[in-house]
Amino acid sequence: MEKQSSLRVYLTTIVGAVCWGLIGLFITPLYAHGFTAWDVVAIRGIFTFVILILLMAAFYRGQLRTRLKDHIFFAGAGIFSIAFFNFFYFEVFSQSSLSLAVTLLYTGPLFVTILSRLFFKEPLTIRKGWALALAITGCAFVVGLLPFGQEGIPMKTLLMGILSGFCYALYSIFSKPLTKRYSGLTITTYTFLYMSIFMLLTSDIVRKTDQFQHVDVLMSAVLLALVSTVAAFVLYTSGLKHLEASKASILATVEPIIAVLTGVLFLGEHLRGWQVLGIALVLYSAILVADARSKAKKRKAVDIQLVK
Repeated sequence: MEKQSSLRVYLTTIVGAVCWGLIGLFITPLYAHGFTAWDVVAIRGIFTFVILILLMAAFYRGQLRTRLKDHIFFAGAGIFSIAFFNFFYFEVFSQSSLSLAVTLLYTGPLFVTILSRLFFKEPLTIRKGWALALAITGCAFVVGLLPFGQEGIPMKTLLMGILSGFCYALYSIFSKPLTKRYSGLTITTYTFLYMSIFMLLTSDIVRKTDQFQHVDVLMSAVLLALVSTVAAFVLYTSGLKHLEASKASILATVEPIIAVLTGVLFLGEHLRGWQVLGIALVLYSAILVADARSKAKKRKAVDIQLVK
């Protein structure tokens, strides 16, 4: 039963990452209608909060109760992590390509591991280091930065991509203390409450409401919120509740694989040999993370027996 429970935790985290990987399908139509990256962040935040609060009010009203002092973490996750990581991510996407945006976003696990060590005292094991290295290298192969590299990336774009990874990492740091008291659904709802308030105050989305008369814009907005946000964040946060922040972030690196496969299946892109290698490396890093936890439990059991 314990083995099945562990597998369920890993699968939950990975499925959340899959939902994130589909995001390009929903953002592209919004750009085509003239929305800016900041507008798309606002759309994602506001639509997501509306869906979540209706869901919570209808089925999980009891989970809306929170401690006032925890709202500093909700606000921090919503504004400093979700709002800004989305902006930097979408801006890189609009200026270059989804592949580059995803690759730079996935400097996130490196920041999570460092920040988790500083704030949560999580150990930096050799196995975790190898998993990180393989995950990042695999991402680089998947999007084509390896083996040939990519020239001519503007410094501004590169900096925004790295900032997207840093802000992405902050979500795990802000939400980790909350997972001890609240469900993934509660955390996500309040995170997007503060994100949506911030975006309403800082964006021009209210002046562009007439754009939602277009069916493709409305459908893209709803799917962006429902699939690549509500499902993704709830599943990922639920997995985070039972994992170290650094492990959950490494497992989430399956997102670029899904992004590339989405391009191949729906956007007419071609998958090259080194991208297949990258997919294998990322998947192997996920196996390393899972195996590390299993071996740690076995060693603990042996130690207990020796003490006895």
